[in-house]
Amino acid sequence: MKSIHPLPIQKRIALVAHDGRKKDLLDWVKFNKTTLSTHFLYGTGTTGKIVSDETGLPVKSLMSGPLGGDQQIGAMIAETELDMLVFFWDPLEQQPHDPDVKALLRIAVLYNIPTASNRATADFLISSHLINEEYDRILPNYKKRLRRLIEEDDE
Repeated sequence: MKSIHPLPIQKRIALVAHDGRKKDLLDWVKFNKTTLSTHFLYGTGTTGKIVSDETGLPVKSLMSGPLGGDQQIGAMIAETELDMLVFFWDPLEQQPHDPDVKALLRIAVLYNIPTASNRATADFLISSHLINEEYDRILPNYKKRLRRLIEEDDE
């Protein structure tokens, strides 16, 4: 059975960017400052600090991504403490914490939260009428699937 988790009118939005994409994310935040100012913002280490310093928007900064910030964001998603992820990752740079990045993106999909990895997708998310409305997010029930996988392993 699926469960419904309502996303509130004021979304809790995580902002994450690799070094090569921080300027892109900052430009996007500046362009959308008015809309973002009505929501709660979270960011990994340097990204959160840059966004807050450059825009004046309050951003709760977590650890730097490579030092555990990606995992903190993932845990917040799993605990339904975040509603949206804007993660401008750099597809041209190998990251020392690539497994953490992959895990974060996997958790975002697993918990069905709106996720943007580039400006075009972020623009579509932020300009949707749903950004300022409640939204019933459907959380799949993975227990049945996990039980089936465990039973297959036992055979």
